[in-house]
Amino acid sequence: MDEKQIDKDVILKELNELHNLDYDYRDGRILGSMCTEAHPFAKEVYYKFIDTNLGDPGLFKGTKLIESKVIESIGELLSINKPYGYIVTGGTEANIMAIRAARNHARKYKGIIGGEIIIPESAHFSFKKAADMLNLKILEASLDDNYKMDVDSVKHLISDKTVAIVAIAGTTELGLIDPIEEISKIAHDNNIYFHVDAAFGGFAIPFLREMGFNLPVFDFSLEGVCSITIDPHKMGLAPIPAGGILFRKEEYLDVMAVDSPYLTTKTQSTIVGTRSGAASAATYAVMKYLGKEGYSKLIKDAMNNTKFLKENLEKIGYEVICEPELNLVAFNHPNICADEIAKKLDVFGWKVSVAKCPVAIRIVLMNHIKLNHLKELVEDLKEIF
Repeated sequence: MDEKQIDKDVILKELNELHNLDYDYRDGRILGSMCTEAHPFAKEVYYKFIDTNLGDPGLFKGTKLIESKVIESIGELLSINKPYGYIVTGGTEANIMAIRAARNHARKYKGIIGGEIIIPESAHFSFKKAADMLNLKILEASLDDNYKMDVDSVKHLISDKTVAIVAIAGTTELGLIDPIEEISKIAHDNNIYFHVDAAFGGFAIPFLREMGFNLPVFDFSLEGVCSITIDPHKMGLAPIPAGGILFRKEEYLDVMAVDSPYLTTKTQSTIVGTRSGAASAATYAVMKYLGKEGYSKLIKDAMNNTKFLKENLEKIGYEVICEPELNLVAFNHPNICADEIAKKLDVFGWKVSVAKCPVAIRIVLMNHIKLNHLKELVEDLKEIF
């Protein structure tokens, strides 16, 4: 820290120079991110609520009411009338909360100490963090020929130590949806907590299903589903950070609650104490502003771009790993490895990521990627080989 105050113009000049090193979503060059530029209205509302703290909700009763309203609104998307949950920092925190609820519930009602969680090989790395923090053992269910969680593998991994089963609605690497309906039944029949990670797919699948896309059911309409992660800062167009965690029953929050005697509420179930209310307010605002009609248009445009990219990749000799279910395309070239393709694209200014299960170039067709960007990308891909 400097001894004396510095003029704000000097500070802003330095910050702008550093910010110029960042990629900008609006350039359409960020191709591997599941996040995107927040809606302008959401940004406006976020700033208005930036000083609110939902960790002490008695001081911010209006903002707490907004969070309750947005959880109810998200619950409508996920087929539940009275959900329990919070707007948190993102999918990682939401997934950790779900696994903590599962562990504590199993410890209280089944007497399981330690325990195991069953996740697919395609699960997000946040579950490894959860297992490490919560002293749980991970058992990875294998994937079937379509890169989805294998149901028979799940059955074989269940034991009297199982505290939770996890499935994915929109895998990070391929955007696929696990056979959640079948796994839900298995979890329900075995009285095992079942969590669905829909961080990516939660704000897309409901609208696509209404449009007639043949996508599987993944939500609370399935009786085995106990909790769902859904991220407003992905397809919901809320500012970062804005994740969501919804529970079917209040008892899942109760088993996580700790005393918070010096705050305006006497117990707290979230992982973090201080929680900005800005994310809740911004999420509520953008959901009200766009409505089902607006979100349907956004995801339809994204799927049209997905179809365009897939078809044009195949025309120029690339191999698409699987038929896209959501707005994500993974592909390889028969003669060039994925890492080499990524390096060559980086020279052209494209920022892609490389999936590991299976190894492939991974492009997420988010709101900031337009058709003209994809046409330019295809031309650059032609030059690579």
